[in-house]
Amino acid sequence: MKSWKTILAAAAIALATSTAAMAARTDLVLGVVLEPPHLDPTAGAAAAIREVVYANVFEGLTRIGPKGEVLPDLAESWTVSDDGKVYTFKLHSGVKFHDGSDFSAEDVKFSLDRARAPDSTNAQKGLFEAIDTVEVIDPTTVKVTLKNPQGAFLYNMGWGDAVIVSPKSADTNKEKPIGTGPFKFDSWARGSSIKLVKADNYWGEPVYLDKVEFRIIPDASAAVPAILSGDVQAFPNMPVGDSLSQLQSDPRLKVVIGSTEGETILAMNNKKPPFDNLKVRQAISHALDRQAIIDGASNGLGTPIGSHFAPHNPAYIDLTGTYPHDVEKAKELLKEAGLENGFKTTLKLPPPPYARDGGQIIASELREIGIDAEIIPLEWADWLKQVFTDKDYDMTIVSHTEPNDIDIYSRKDYYFNYQNPDFNKVIDKLNLTSDEGKRKELYGEAQKILAKDVPVGFLFELPKIGVWDAKLEGLWDNAPILANDLTKVKWAD
Repeated sequence: MKSWKTILAAAAIALATSTAAMAARTDLVLGVVLEPPHLDPTAGAAAAIREVVYANVFEGLTRIGPKGEVLPDLAESWTVSDDGKVYTFKLHSGVKFHDGSDFSAEDVKFSLDRARAPDSTNAQKGLFEAIDTVEVIDPTTVKVTLKNPQGAFLYNMGWGDAVIVSPKSADTNKEKPIGTGPFKFDSWARGSSIKLVKADNYWGEPVYLDKVEFRIIPDASAAVPAILSGDVQAFPNMPVGDSLSQLQSDPRLKVVIGSTEGETILAMNNKKPPFDNLKVRQAISHALDRQAIIDGASNGLGTPIGSHFAPHNPAYIDLTGTYPHDVEKAKELLKEAGLENGFKTTLKLPPPPYARDGGQIIASELREIGIDAEIIPLEWADWLKQVFTDKDYDMTIVSHTEPNDIDIYSRKDYYFNYQNPDFNKVIDKLNLTSDEGKRKELYGEAQKILAKDVPVGFLFELPKIGVWDAKLEGLWDNAPILANDLTKVKWAD
């Protein structure tokens, strides 16, 4: 007969082993809707890139936190000159890229100069236009001098497009991203998943997870069973279809309805007839029943917008009443535009449910006023080429998830093909203004111009429906930027 000491010792070992096993989980499968075209956030507009690599693989001088705040990142601190034009950044020492090369001020200069170069392929090149010079003071100090004060400069440096890359790997980051973050790239099975693993000798606070898989699941029919079965443990921005209530009632799951910076719009090609006619754009805006679109395309959770601005922003103005849903008024405006019998057009739709589902509703609403919109579904890569790059489209639906991006309507050759000198002047003033009160006024002016001029049909602010295992901690409730920051994510004991 075994002694009590032997039995107790065996029980203790079993308990310790069981506890260790329970506490040892450090893996995560996370669902995403869109597969990124590549993995270099400094060379592509697709938000799907940042959903994988922002804060995980790549880091910037600053970073945007879960509340939209500016936080230190590769720069541990900075000083700003009295005239607001010179930023001196003190960098962390001992930082290495994932290929083992040292990070220094030279990499900061390379990255910022590359982003603002004439041949830059950076999708947000405007973030760097205010920079005059970038000087290396010593390996851990860099001085950035602006042409003029820019109140949003530190915020801009926290965008995914402003991450710091190494000249040794910059040209290959699309397929094999090499950054300084707490995770490093492991593998990419096209059409299926992207895997990251914990980086060795990370300079900052260690992450809890050892490996992460971003599983590409484009629609609710696949996403819902994946999360219910536990095959996927988190879906930070989930297509739930008609299953929201089912997910909310499952005690194994946590469902969080948050906000995003995603202005969802019906974009129109403003240089292409008849969309170059204000009356036509006004007619289309009157034809849009925002609430019906929200109910059908965002589970009724989107917030109506009347201009390109997030409702949670302190500078937001409610302009949804500028062009209320009015079918008869829409028909009247088309008649005034010489299009009493309507016209035929195309509506090119990317894969997200808000676009595909919303497109069906909008096409039906446009038919009520005589506009026959042929729906053309596109894969994400095709949408980026045809619509965003080549401007080969009539209308499209997309969510612009970049923060505070009202300035896109002032950009030359942007895919809207919209130009308004008065609007551009407001944006120019905004770029030169650092006083928050004055910036708020200018944001208001900009919103009013767009609401009246309707270069696009303003629909709703995209909600963030997050669903994940109730034992997971550290995922963002809201999305001040579209990213899946996993630096604080862990499994509860």
